[in-house]
Amino acid sequence: MMDKLRSDSEKIIQDALATALPDNAVSAALAERTPVKGKTYLVAFGKAAWQMAEAAEKQLGDSLDAGICITKYQHVKGEIPHVQCYEAAHPVPDENGVKAAEKAIELVSSLTSEDEVIVLISGGGSALFESPLVPLNELQDITQQLLACGADITEINTIRKRLSKVKGGRFAELCAPAHVFAIILSDIIGDPLDMIASGPCTPDTSSCEDAIGIIRKYRIHLSEHAHALLKQETPKHLDNVETHVTGSVRQLCSAAMKTAEKLGYEPVFLTASLCCEARACGSFLSSIARDHIHDGKNLAYICGGETVVHITGKGLGGRNQEIALSAAEGISGLKHCAVFSVGSDGTDGPTDAAGGYADDTTSEKLAAMGIHIPAVLADNDSYHALKKTDGLIITGPTGTNVNDLSVLLIAGKEAA
Repeated sequence: MMDKLRSDSEKIIQDALATALPDNAVSAALAERTPVKGKTYLVAFGKAAWQMAEAAEKQLGDSLDAGICITKYQHVKGEIPHVQCYEAAHPVPDENGVKAAEKAIELVSSLTSEDEVIVLISGGGSALFESPLVPLNELQDITQQLLACGADITEINTIRKRLSKVKGGRFAELCAPAHVFAIILSDIIGDPLDMIASGPCTPDTSSCEDAIGIIRKYRIHLSEHAHALLKQETPKHLDNVETHVTGSVRQLCSAAMKTAEKLGYEPVFLTASLCCEARACGSFLSSIARDHIHDGKNLAYICGGETVVHITGKGLGGRNQEIALSAAEGISGLKHCAVFSVGSDGTDGPTDAAGGYADDTTSEKLAAMGIHIPAVLADNDSYHALKKTDGLIITGPTGTNVNDLSVLLIAGKEAA
């Protein structure tokens, strides 16, 4: 039965990710586009940039004059005609990302009103597409502070916008007077366009007061220059942009529910707006398991969203791995249940894993090795603990990025 739970988990992940690939959605959005008289350029950035750029180039063909694609290291899967591909760091920007962004800025300079820039945006673009208004090392430090303090993605991006030449609607301004046709793959709950990849082609809805409040809330250390930038307002109106949103975490959850049902589980949709500490999510799912383990049903509880991790240790891991490991403690001793959680982009934190898997034997196996879950979580070292129990889920880059999927499976008929 434990083998079946693991194989069922892998099947649910595989089908959900396949459904969330952006290829068809990009093609459908481009089909609504009216070709321009002038030149057509493409700029793609984010974790799904290569997949989106390849789909766009296949449809545009020779009508595409030139393009640039900026994605995460090891996410470029081959050459794309007419498009130069670059790789850079995530979640903290690096020099390669800055150089690639400058290439994109150069590409869209000196355009006319008859030209068009097709901009393909996906999650991760905040780090991957960056031309900072502060020294890069200072931006890296600020980013690391924000990631470590437990700030959510909306708060982080509110700060990023004001420290960048290309975020918060500023890239669309750089493209003007050319028309911008933006296709956005959403990785933020509720699809707030100005927060996805820090809204490079969207008017900013956040304010200077919001940014200053976030800095005070988390006690982020900034230079005087960075403080001054927070007081400079971002664009609030853009008249050269047409936007199409595609993909969402709700689509990911829906696909997971369909596959779970085919595998014989009764799917229960919890939420597509999960936003809490990763450990709280794991504890919550294990509480559901304890309440329903003896219902005599095969059940699949499904949720999606994006949790946060407050970094207190020096270990290796990610939010999805912490969800699985924290759940492992709560489901220990129960009969025939498992929890898995994955990032749809195929990477979870600074690791090669997409997420983690734990069942009712995981905690006992770790204890037998002298490894105790509370201590592991305190050190944020979920990666190495799950590796010892074959609990890492490794997919490689998936080509999409629509938040995270977390699932509790209960083989209740066997447990009854």
